Amino acid sequence: MKKNLLIAALMIAGLVSNAQTTRLCLFEEFTGETCPPCASTNPGLNATLTANASKVVAIKWQVAIPSAPSNTWSLYQTNSAEINTRMNYYTVNSAPQGRMDGQSLTVFGAASNHAVNTSPSLINTAQAITSPFSINMVRAWDPFCASVNLTITVQATANFTTASALNFRTVMIERLIQFSVQPGTNGEKNFEDVAIKSFPTLGGYALANAWVTGQTQTFTLNCPVPAYTRKKEEVAFVGFIQNEANKNVLQAFRLDKVAIPTDALTALDAKVGVTCTSSITPQVTVKNNGANPLTTFTVTPYTDGVAGITTPWSGNLAVGASTTLVLNTTTTGVTPGVHTFSFTVLMNAPYNFFNISNKVNYLVATNYQTTPVVEDFALATFPPTDWTRVNANNGPTWSRVVNVGAYGNTNDLGAMKFDFYTNPVAGDVDELYLPPIDLSGSATPVLAFDYAKAQRLSENDQLDVLVSNDCGANWTNVFSKAGQTLATSAAVTSLFLAPIAQDWLTETIQLTGFASSNVLVKFRATNDNGNNLYIDNINLSQPNPFVGLVKNSKDDANISIFPNPATNETNLKIKADNAGVSNVKVINAIGQTVYTKQITVNPGTSNVKLDTKEFANGVYFVIIESGKNSTSKKLVISK
Repeated sequence: MKKNLLIAALMIAGLVSNAQTTRLCLFEEFTGETCPPCASTNPGLNATLTANASKVVAIKWQVAIPSAPSNTWSLYQTNSAEINTRMNYYTVNSAPQGRMDGQSLTVFGAASNHAVNTSPSLINTAQAITSPFSINMVRAWDPFCASVNLTITVQATANFTTASALNFRTVMIERLIQFSVQPGTNGEKNFEDVAIKSFPTLGGYALANAWVTGQTQTFTLNCPVPAYTRKKEEVAFVGFIQNEANKNVLQAFRLDKVAIPTDALTALDAKVGVTCTSSITPQVTVKNNGANPLTTFTVTPYTDGVAGITTPWSGNLAVGASTTLVLNTTTTGVTPGVHTFSFTVLMNAPYNFFNISNKVNYLVATNYQTTPVVEDFALATFPPTDWTRVNANNGPTWSRVVNVGAYGNTNDLGAMKFDFYTNPVAGDVDELYLPPIDLSGSATPVLAFDYAKAQRLSENDQLDVLVSNDCGANWTNVFSKAGQTLATSAAVTSLFLAPIAQDWLTETIQLTGFASSNVLVKFRATNDNGNNLYIDNINLSQPNPFVGLVKNSKDDANISIFPNPATNETNLKIKADNAGVSNVKVINAIGQTVYTKQITVNPGTSNVKLDTKEFANGVYFVIIESGKNSTSKKLVISK
C-alpha cells in the first residue's frame, strides 16, 4: 500500500512540476437509493466531508445498485444515462464506492474503495498534492430563475503540458434533498450533494493542452434547471479539471447555493380517485406560500412517471390562499389496475419555481374479478395484489404488520394497520380499495372482517366502509364508527398491539342492494391522532357458497386444526355445547370446493380426520356450517 501511495504521489507530482496552488479535492461517491450499506455509510461520510469542507467538495452519483428504484421521482431515474456513463468511466460495480480526485481511494492509503474509508487522514493525503491550476466560478440566475449563467475562469499557476484531452467538467448538484417518504428501499430520506445534471455535457468543456504560468481561459455556460430539481435554493455547482489519460482531477471548485426570492407555490394534494373508462381527469390543489399574490402558474401532470399535457392557471391567488384545478383529461395510465399520479407546479414571471407533489395511487376499475375477495394479510406484499392505497400526503397510512393476528392467534400472524398513533395531521383521510369484484347473483352479498381498536385518550378516529356500484360516482356508507364506538378495547397511551382475543370483534355486513356485477368497496380512515386500528380476515362474496375468513369471535376458539401445515392428513377438533349436524367444507384460494362432508357433532369435543393427500400445496379454508352460522379456519398444505 505504501508503495502504491508513493508511486501515485510521484506520478502526480511529475505532472504538476513547480505547482503553486493549494488543491481543493474532489470526492465522488457512487451510492444508491436501494443500497442498504449506502444508507448506513452516508451519515458518517457526510459528517467527515462537512468537517473538511475547506479541503474537499463532493458529488454523489445515485446508482442502480443493487437495483434500479421506481421511475417516479427517483434520483437515479431522473438522470440515469449520465450516471451510468460516469459509473463506466471509473468501472464502478458496487456501492457505496468512492473516488478521490479521479483515483481509487487505495492510492491515498485506504484499504478499499468502499466510501466508508473516506477519513480525514485520506483527505489530508490527497489535499497535500498541489495543483498547477486555480479556478474561479461566478453564477447568476436568469430573470425567471429558470437557469443559471456561469462564468468560469481557469488560470495556470505553473507550466503544464499533457498530450491527452484536458476537460473542465461542471456538475449541478443539490446540496440537500429531503423526502418525507424514502424514494428507494433502504430507508434513506436525506441526500447531500446529489448530482443533478452536467453542463454543457458530461464530457465537459475542452481546455488547452499546454499552459504557461499566468495563462487563463474564460468561458460561459448556461445551465437550465431540470424540471425534476427539488429545491432551487439548494442548487450549487461543482467544477473540476480532469486529465482524460489517467483520470486525475487536478483542481476542483464549488460554487455554493444562494438564496432566491421568497415567492413560492406548494403542491398540496391530488385527487384522481377511480375510473372505469379509458381516461382520467385529475384534480390538484396548490397553495401560495410566498410573500406576494400570484397571477400565473402552470401544472404538469405525471401518470406512472410520464409527463402529460400542462394546464396553465391565471387569476389572483392571495398569500396563504389555496386553489384547486381540474386538469386536462388524459388517456395515459388507464390500463386496468393500480397506477401512480403526481404533478409539478411552475410559478411563472418574474421568477420560476418548481414544486413537486407527492405520489398518489388511483384505480382503473375495468376488470372485475368473479372470485371472492379473501385476504388474511399472510403474504408480504402490501397493498395486496389489485388493492389500491390512497394516501394523498404520503404520511402515516395503511400498512401491513407481522406481529398481530386476529383474536390473538399467534399461529396466524399478519394484519392490516392504520397508523393513527403517529399521524399528527388531524382530519387526514386515507382510503384502501378492495379489488373490483363481480357480485352478480340472487343473494345479498356479504362483507366480513375482524378488527381491533383502542383510543389513546378520547380521540375520534373514524373508520368507514363505503360501497359503489356505479364506479365511484356515488358511495353508500355501510359501516361508520368513530371514537369510543369504534374502540374494541380500553384506551391505552402506549402503542396498541391488540394482543389478546378480547381485543377483537368480527363485523359482518349485508350489502343489501349490491347484488350487481360491478362493485367497488373501500375502507376509509379519518385521523384524530388516537391509537392504532387493526383489520384482519377480510371476506367479500356471495354467501352461497360463503368463502372466507369469517370468525364468529368466541366460536372460533372452539375449533382447531392439527397438524397445520399438513401433508397427507390433519385432524379437526370441534368443541360444542349441544349435539347437532354440521357440514365441513374445504375451499381452495380461488373459491373452489375441494372437499365436503356432513358430520355429527356431539356435546364436548368431536374429532374429524381430513384426508389431504390429494390436495395440492397451498392455502385452504376449512368451513364449519351449522344452521345459519359458519366458522372458518385457515389450513396450509405443504408437502
